[in-house]
Amino acid sequence: MGFLYRKLIRRLLFGFNPELVHDAVIRAAAAAQRVPLLTPAVALAARAKDLPVTVAGLRFRNPVGLAAGFDKNCEAARFLAGLGFGFLELGTVTLRPQPGNPKPRLFRVRESRAIINRMGFNNAGAWQAARSLERLLPLPIPVGISVGKNADCSIENAPKNYLEALKVMYPYGDYFAVNISSPNTLQLRSLHSGDRLRRLVEPMMSYAAGQKRAKPFFVKIAPDLEQADLEAAAALAVEMGFGLIATNTTVSRSAVAERWRAYEGGLSGKPLRELSNGVLARTAKLVKGRVPIIGSGGVFDGETALEKLNLGADLVQVYSGLVYEGPFLVKEILGHLERRGWRPAR
Repeated sequence: MGFLYRKLIRRLLFGFNPELVHDAVIRAAAAAQRVPLLTPAVALAARAKDLPVTVAGLRFRNPVGLAAGFDKNCEAARFLAGLGFGFLELGTVTLRPQPGNPKPRLFRVRESRAIINRMGFNNAGAWQAARSLERLLPLPIPVGISVGKNADCSIENAPKNYLEALKVMYPYGDYFAVNISSPNTLQLRSLHSGDRLRRLVEPMMSYAAGQKRAKPFFVKIAPDLEQADLEAAAALAVEMGFGLIATNTTVSRSAVAERWRAYEGGLSGKPLRELSNGVLARTAKLVKGRVPIIGSGGVFDGETALEKLNLGADLVQVYSGLVYEGPFLVKEILGHLERRGWRPAR
């Protein structure tokens, strides 16, 4: 099935505007999950042997998840769960709806099997996402929800903005990802600094601690961090007990052709792999197994997924790989992990 996608379906889809295709895929998935027996049939075709792992107190069917950004409005979660994932990370959701950055804002770098996006957290807002999940939950796998800052909210007011979004989404997530690393919202990455990060995360974790069920948090970090900022984020994660997602997209263009260097936005896909893996390895060395890590960036097959797991990731996520390799990518990854005898480290 993966061969059919790569040789026929991908060629067809890549003939159209990438954002148009992405929106159409999400609409089709949202419609398909309302058709009786269709989602179960897809799930049966995509299912692989379970490789269970427990991370942050949550049990995952397998260690391969969907990265944030694919289903921004949490509207196709039931169908996506049927593609074999061990977990989904939905969003990024902001408190208020926002259109994102001007179009065009999504580009395929085909020769490098990469994507450049400058979407800017375009989404329907937390209340609409919550309404969608109220209809779709529960799912058979954990659901993470990525929360971000509205573009018109100042950095000083970011903690309140994130917290209010969290409050709306809290009943629907099994864990929460705090997105401070998108390069497409002005000054967002400045939240990596130790004091700002503490002021951002502390109110959210305090809110969670006061609920009937305290849920885990992960902070998604940039691959372009200076070592001092990475060390500060890792130290704070260990101190406060939140996990880390390494990494988001990069602003570097060193691994793609020169003609793409004028395109603003975050680069994902195969060229991100080496940079992301370097940050992952350094992060794992810093936290020494004391907090969980999700590895993301450049996962296209079983070997690149296993590479991240061996570097210290407890879980891995895919996004660009799904676009280039198709809906049975997770099944292919899990087959490789099974053949290689992978078992969770803890």
